[in-house]
Amino acid sequence: MVHEPAALRAACDAARAAGRRVGLVPTMGALHAGHLSLIEAARARGADHVALTIFVNPLQFAPTDDLDRYPRTLEADLAHCRRLGVDTVFAPADGSMYPKGFSTHVEVEGVTDPLEGSHRPGHFRGVTTIVTKLLNLAGPCVAVFGRKDYQQWRTLARMVRDLDMPIEVVG
Repeated sequence: MVHEPAALRAACDAARAAGRRVGLVPTMGALHAGHLSLIEAARARGADHVALTIFVNPLQFAPTDDLDRYPRTLEADLAHCRRLGVDTVFAPADGSMYPKGFSTHVEVEGVTDPLEGSHRPGHFRGVTTIVTKLLNLAGPCVAVFGRKDYQQWRTLARMVRDLDMPIEVVG
């Protein structure tokens, strides 16, 4: 398990240097069967180095949402990752992802406006910002997201397309 962004980048760079295809599975932890199927999906898409991230992203919670009550089950999550052969687990602290003075955000217009976006202002901005950072750090060939939240999956696929990221987005 690595905790610093530079360590995630180094692990994925080393995997690529060894000729491996990196797959990224971003999560907020509290892993369940759906998350575990994403690991398998990354492998099915040719990823032979799977990096799974566990980060409860404060930017996607509104001030009235209960960030502190979001479940955090790191030890159980790590046990699942070991059982499924995840190569790199990245579990950063808030301060390493959003250091003092952080001011850059990513927004995708249009697709984020209706449905969940209409009653959770800032939610998708937080999601797209953290996912952009994770994609930049890991440099995966494939990134796998759940389809439980269809709007979020479509938003991320649009973001990757619009920013010309050479990443296959799987949902």
